[in-house]
Amino acid sequence: MSGHSKWAQIKRQKGVNDKKRGQTFTKLANAITIAVRQGGGIGDPGQNFRLRLSIDAARAANMPKENIERAIARAQNTKGGDLEEVIYEGFAPGGVSVIVEAATDNSMRTTSEIKNIFNKAGASFGQPGSVSYQFKHVGEIIVKKSGKSFDDIFSLAVDGGAEDLEDAEDEVFIYTGMHDLAKVKDNLTSQGLEVIEAGLVRIPIITVPVTEKEKFDKIASFLNTLEEMDDVQKVYSNMEISL
Repeated sequence: MSGHSKWAQIKRQKGVNDKKRGQTFTKLANAITIAVRQGGGIGDPGQNFRLRLSIDAARAANMPKENIERAIARAQNTKGGDLEEVIYEGFAPGGVSVIVEAATDNSMRTTSEIKNIFNKAGASFGQPGSVSYQFKHVGEIIVKKSGKSFDDIFSLAVDGGAEDLEDAEDEVFIYTGMHDLAKVKDNLTSQGLEVIEAGLVRIPIITVPVTEKEKFDKIASFLNTLEEMDDVQKVYSNMEISL
């Protein structure tokens, strides 16, 4: 199993406990608002695929319908105009490259808080472009095997337009071109496969192997601290776990 899918599994298996549910809803609402804004103010998920993905994620987390509607309205209201997407780059302890995607209404505050987390962890805050070339934007779909073999799912996914797949125990990670994500996802669903997650992600082109548990624990703690920030949407690294 590749280090990318392994880290994704570790994070998901941790789950979201009740204590963090409010924080999760905040992140999901911000993602919906950003999706509407970047979609030119279109609040119809049928015409705004990024919004559709954000709403799907919100529903999967049992976010109330009124919260979803409020996030869409916020984006279409001038009061929601202050929320913006900000990207940060840098290096975790051990030289692992990191990209942080945040949604904030106060970029100076968010930048200060993220720099503080980097400094406390002994990580290095980078300039724009310092590590982004090591990643590529793709569509990612995670499906349950549900009794099917990897080869079965491979055939279905490739026939539907997928570009690459990873076998991850009870799940399969399917990668697509950014503009093919909706088509591939809908095709897999029509074939009876259960889609656990689907979205646009950054996957590493260049990876850094992590073979020591102590080093992994330090990096994982740093990444988790970043992800727990309300303003942070997603955190990516090029860590390849080989423990």
